[in-house]
This record gives sequence, C-alpha cells and structure tokens, in this order.
Amino acid sequence: MDEAPEQAADNVAGQFSSERPRGKRRIAVLLGVATFAYALDLISKLIVVEKLEHRPPIEVIGTLLQFQAVRNPGAAFGMGEALTIVFTAIAAAVIVVIFRIARKLYSTPWAIALGLLLGGAFGNLTDRIFRSPGVFQGAVVDFIAPAHFAVFNLADSAIVCGGILIVVLSFRGLDPDGTLHKD
Repeated sequence: MDEAPEQAADNVAGQFSSERPRGKRRIAVLLGVATFAYALDLISKLIVVEKLEHRPPIEVIGTLLQFQAVRNPGAAFGMGEALTIVFTAIAAAVIVVIFRIARKLYSTPWAIALGLLLGGAFGNLTDRIFRSPGVFQGAVVDFIAPAHFAVFNLADSAIVCGGILIVVLSFRGLDPDGTLHKD
C-alpha cells in the first residue's frame, strides 16, 4: 500500500526539468555515430594515400574544390607543426572526456554530437600514432582542398560539425543528460 504515495512522488518529481529523465542512455547512438565517422575517415584516407599521394590534385569543382593529398603535422592551416605530441595529447583528452560524459548521456542529439567528436578525434589520433615519421609524431592525411582555405579531412569535418551541434544544443538549453535548463 505504500507504493501508491511513492509512485505519486516519483511522478511529481519527474515533472521538474532538473530531474534525471527516465529511459535508456544513448551510448549506442554515440558509439554508432563515432564508428561511422571513424570508418569514413579511415577509408577515405586509405584511398587518398593509395590514389592521390604524389600525384596532381583532382579538380572536383574546377579550382574551387580539389582533392589533394597533404600530410599535415600541425593543426588547421598547418600551424603548430612542432606541436604534434601536444595535439595527440589533446585528442586523447577529448576522448577521455567524451567517455566520462557518456555515463550520464540520455540525449540523442548530444549522443550524435559527441559521436561526431569522438569519431573525428579517433581518426586524427590514428594518423598521429601510426603514420610517419613515427609514433605520436605522425602527420594527419588531409585532402579536401577548397580554394583559399585550409586543406582538411573527414575527421576534421566531423569534429567541426559535432562542435557546432554542441553549441546549438547548449544555446537551446539541452544538457547531455536530457534535461532542459533555463538561464
């Protein structure tokens, strides 16, 4: 008989936005998106290294967009070439943070955003660990070359899209645990 008041209290508590939502954590969504983003990045880089490296660029849209194999030891726009180990550590830290957030993840949009970040971070981290000139010093394979912009890859695209989605979700007040906050 004591169950009815407890259920009523649970129902009332569940109506407040600060309460943890009921339902499944969205770890499978996060891992699915991360795996998809990572696989696309890895496959595209394998193709680029095999078909484009040491060859002239391929014009996709004239000179506005080309595919051109570039090994980038630095960050965006080739900056920080001597900091490869730092970028490796940052990517590893991002991965650890995402796994920590995943324990409280109940929001599908956040799972997608974090999955994009995770897949992109793993994609570039794989290059930094396994590509020449050596472990934790490897250059990232970039190949998407728009005119008057930095050459980038699909991992970079996933990271940027995930970051933009996180900003949008934050401005809309949606937290990773699925709750809404009003600031």
